[in-house]
Amino acid sequence: MDFVGPKRSTGVSLVSGLGHYEAVVQRVRSAEQSVWIATANVKELMVQDRPLRIGDASRGTYSSVMEVFDRLARGGVELRLLHARLPSQPFRDAFDRFPRLVRGGLQLRLCTRVHLKAVIVDGAVLYLGSANWTGAGLGIRGSHKRNFELGVVTEDDHMLDLVQQTVDDIWSGRRCGACKLRDRCEAPLDE
Repeated sequence: MDFVGPKRSTGVSLVSGLGHYEAVVQRVRSAEQSVWIATANVKELMVQDRPLRIGDASRGTYSSVMEVFDRLARGGVELRLLHARLPSQPFRDAFDRFPRLVRGGLQLRLCTRVHLKAVIVDGAVLYLGSANWTGAGLGIRGSHKRNFELGVVTEDDHMLDLVQQTVDDIWSGRRCGACKLRDRCEAPLDE
């Protein structure tokens, strides 16, 4: 699926630094139907136990985002995580502590060619940008430790449709047949 979309007027919010945490992670916390995440790199993500906002100087307490995922899965929210390489060991350790997630509450798919970074919440809100699903990427790390990231958040139906279709095509293996790296792929998604 190669394309350049037509130029059009759409509402987007630009996010940077801690803005990623507020615009992306906080939206994930409030998901009601689905959360689709596409990222090249996956690491254990610690989230503040109460909502964090830009300018919030309090340190607070933190727990694994797996607790958020487990709560969402318990509520019937579809959780997909499409990634390019094995998640970090701390991510895998945290994941293993939540039987509901291990049993399919958090679906994981690996495609080594994934480099896009997108988070889609309830098919209604889209983050598209440079941040991987990591603390340094999404801004929760201290201001002197986080990556320099930029992204946009939108509720534009046209953009949502295009990104969801792209992610779903990869997720479902519809892109595997034409992939020139398929012979080196350990687990093609179309099998």
